[in-house]
Amino acid sequence: PMGSERMEMRKRQMSATQETPGAAQAQHSTGNRGSNACCFCWCCCCSCSCLTVRNQDEERARRTSHELQAEGIPNCEERIAQTEVNAWAQSFDKLMLTPAGRNAFREFLRTEFSEENMLFWMACEELKQESNKSVIEEKARLIYEDYISILSPKEVSLDSRVREVINRNMLEPSQHTFDDAQLQIYTLMHRDSYPRFMNSSIYKDLLRSLSEKSIEA
Repeated sequence: PMGSERMEMRKRQMSATQETPGAAQAQHSTGNRGSNACCFCWCCCCSCSCLTVRNQDEERARRTSHELQAEGIPNCEERIAQTEVNAWAQSFDKLMLTPAGRNAFREFLRTEFSEENMLFWMACEELKQESNKSVIEEKARLIYEDYISILSPKEVSLDSRVREVINRNMLEPSQHTFDDAQLQIYTLMHRDSYPRFMNSSIYKDLLRSLSEKSIEA
């Protein structure tokens, strides 16, 4: 009878539900015991519980948070003069020379979902200031993982020639490992994003706000 079949099916579902937590717990335990092996699994269905991977993810999340606060997205008009903002229109170099200019431009890049270009450029500038070999190697590795690796969500757009140069340089990282890549991203921001920034509401509103404050003063 149909009623008996439904009852039997319901029993099977309940039985499966009761068995699932135990199976999941056993799978989790197995994953913990074999954490070293699972690190080498590239399958998207792999449930990797390796503490090293988790720690790297947490470190990367903290670093991203630090990056976003490093210079601070501005309330620019509180700290800069109208003459400085006017100078940004003269050249991309003048925009990038000032912290306020980089902040405003970075805010614009965020609206275009290309903030990683500025973050990469800033990370390269920071690397150039280092002199300790071990620190240089660590920062170079992090830059590679965050902005060069094709597995990174913050990967920057580089041509194959520059990627080959980076891969060679990573055999012995230095302050200048990413110089070619940094120049290419700088040129990309200059040619592609900078003209749109100059016509953006972010720049025009900032200029208007400073102009109005100047008149009031």
